[in-house]
Amino acid sequence: MRMTMVGTGYVGLVTGVCFSNTGVDVTCLDVDEGKIAKLRRGVCPIYEPGLTELMARNTAAGRLTYTTDKAAAYRDADMIFICVGTPTGADGQTDLRYIEGAADDIADVIRTLGPSQKPKVIVMKSTVPVGTTLAVRDRIRGRIGPDIPFAVADNPEFLKEGDAISDFNKPDRVVVGVEDEWVAELFRDVYDPFVRNGHPIYIMDVLSSEMVKYASNNFLATKISFINEMANLCERYGANINRVREGMCADTRIGHQFLYPGLGYGGSCFPKDTLACIMMGDNAGLEMSLSRAVHEVNQLQRARFFDKVLEHYAPAGGLAGKRLAFWGLAFKPRTDDIREAPALTLVRKAVEHGAECVGFDPVAADNAVREIGPKLRIADSIYAAAQGADGIVIATDWDEFKSPDFERIASAMRSRVIFDGRNLYRRQDMVKLGFDYISVGRAPVHPR
Repeated sequence: MRMTMVGTGYVGLVTGVCFSNTGVDVTCLDVDEGKIAKLRRGVCPIYEPGLTELMARNTAAGRLTYTTDKAAAYRDADMIFICVGTPTGADGQTDLRYIEGAADDIADVIRTLGPSQKPKVIVMKSTVPVGTTLAVRDRIRGRIGPDIPFAVADNPEFLKEGDAISDFNKPDRVVVGVEDEWVAELFRDVYDPFVRNGHPIYIMDVLSSEMVKYASNNFLATKISFINEMANLCERYGANINRVREGMCADTRIGHQFLYPGLGYGGSCFPKDTLACIMMGDNAGLEMSLSRAVHEVNQLQRARFFDKVLEHYAPAGGLAGKRLAFWGLAFKPRTDDIREAPALTLVRKAVEHGAECVGFDPVAADNAVREIGPKLRIADSIYAAAQGADGIVIATDWDEFKSPDFERIASAMRSRVIFDGRNLYRRQDMVKLGFDYISVGRAPVHPR
């Protein structure tokens, strides 16, 4: 079995590396020559625990190769996985230019191989609006004519950044959309090493498969926006969202996952996929009222939290001239991904109000500086970030933030204030340590 991954971003690289680790020959294709050169040297372009080690092992074994040569990558592949980006455009529509470009390139190569070739399976791995996979099928057919055999399939990914290797190797489920039974059998074979934990492979029609990914992510985004709205209500009435969450999530019908109050969702999936559901509804003449509300609540959550920062400093003349230390810059722990990161929204707002911003993140600092620029200064530890700070803003719940040396932090700061966007600490502990402590869904506390 030979596979080609089109695109060496998060999805393409993780998918390719994990398949190669089962003995499959995988070629990772990208147009970025610099990225391919780094991959050949063993340099992983993304931070994902365990990925670099698996890359090295399978590259050394000759099962994993990297190229910019489209003709060679497509000519020799049995399965071609399209894993390119599908960003949201300024008009709210999903930008499919990279999907269409990959389809055209694939068509141009397989057309040269003639009608006697073994049918290649072209797999949509990117998250795409419903109907895109079949549109790609028609686009390729239009370029190569009626006689050259090939098949298409949709195989959405369900990888959590920071746990992607485990998610791929031990999936909750594998979803595949196909048009032909022989393609379904092929997928059962290639995923067999990953579902020996008893979890299912769901074979369905292509349109339903595409919708599964959107429905899943939109539902998880809804849970996050819901708990944040409840947290805002708790603040108004003096209830404690942590206690409310405990009582609520003890109901087995509700469960605990994705019901943590905070600064809202970010990253590459939830924001984009929620907007895509709204867009698909608009295109079909259907108002997606709940999805739209989910997105709006999420965006407001960051603004509400920043309002707490402004309110705290208002009696002292506002944020101008104050130094804020931002703990965490990635959108979540165990990743260097800063796409739609709440931390960056808060940094930008603080800069606009004249604050000096110092940030620390174990792996995402360089990416954050590239995004924000020199107005975000980077420290090499949480303690260095706290030095001379008028306040700490916790935006990402990295483990190393959970039990710091508070006495050391207090002595380093100019003012003992913590704005905790992840509810990492107990309020009574913060009071004893002499901190003003403002969190989410709980009443603020202040030392006597």
